[in-house]
Amino acid sequence: MGTATEHYKIGGYLDRRSFWLANTPSAVQLEMPYVCTEAGALYGEQGFVTERDAKDSYLLFYTFEGTGFVQQGRRSATIRCGQMLLLDCRTHQVYGADPKSDHWYHIWAHVQGSGVDTTARRLGLPALTSVSVPSSRVQPYLDTILERLEHDSVMDNELVGLAVHGLLSSMLIARSRDEVPTNSPVVLAQNFVAQHFGERITVEDIAQAAAVSTSYLTKLFRQQMETSPHDYLLRYRITHAKQLLTDTDLPIGAIAKQVGFTSESNFSYRFSRVCDLSPRAYRNLARLGPTE
Repeated sequence: MGTATEHYKIGGYLDRRSFWLANTPSAVQLEMPYVCTEAGALYGEQGFVTERDAKDSYLLFYTFEGTGFVQQGRRSATIRCGQMLLLDCRTHQVYGADPKSDHWYHIWAHVQGSGVDTTARRLGLPALTSVSVPSSRVQPYLDTILERLEHDSVMDNELVGLAVHGLLSSMLIARSRDEVPTNSPVVLAQNFVAQHFGERITVEDIAQAAAVSTSYLTKLFRQQMETSPHDYLLRYRITHAKQLLTDTDLPIGAIAKQVGFTSESNFSYRFSRVCDLSPRAYRNLARLGPTE
């Protein structure tokens, strides 16, 4: 991340239950994909507001009671009870208790790292989007961050990083579940692949089953799956080939045919490019099993 100058001010009333924790990671810790530098709980009454010019991190919110709001340029969002939001703090922002709510109780955490950057892109930042996630799912992660953030051991740092990862993964899973209905073209395409991957199907066949053009299906896969229909079909076939290589004594050529490849040589070439191992080497390695 680039540098940013921070101008920060708070207005309104905070309940005395509010608290703020901080950690100063080392250079090595900052190379981790998921890092938390500050976290806390804010019990903001009606009128509570925070304004900041910029900060070199992302800010993760989870609302337990009341409703909050976030504004950044022309973008705005509310964060209701049971919702999370990830904010890129590198441009001016305003957030606080929603004027229509008499309070806003939330846990917050400043996070950064390459894994956070990737999640931010997948969530569509700088867009402001609240995602509903059950508190039972996020509470253990939040507890870990709040309990261990100020401790400075390798174990504590790793556990906090895993907790940040868990929170962000929960957001991605919840958003994907909300955005992709069971009759969407992507889901229809996935179902078609699951039923016909052993046949000589093409991307055009998959698109036809999903009732969309190949170009539109490719666009949807890029947006929702971060891959292409062709790559999805290839990896699906290889995953099932791995199972057959491990669990059966079928010849390589028979496995290639069973998972939809036109020839053993094409299967071996594709498998080796994806797995960095030939099918035969993969089978031998898988059958070695765990060593003492």
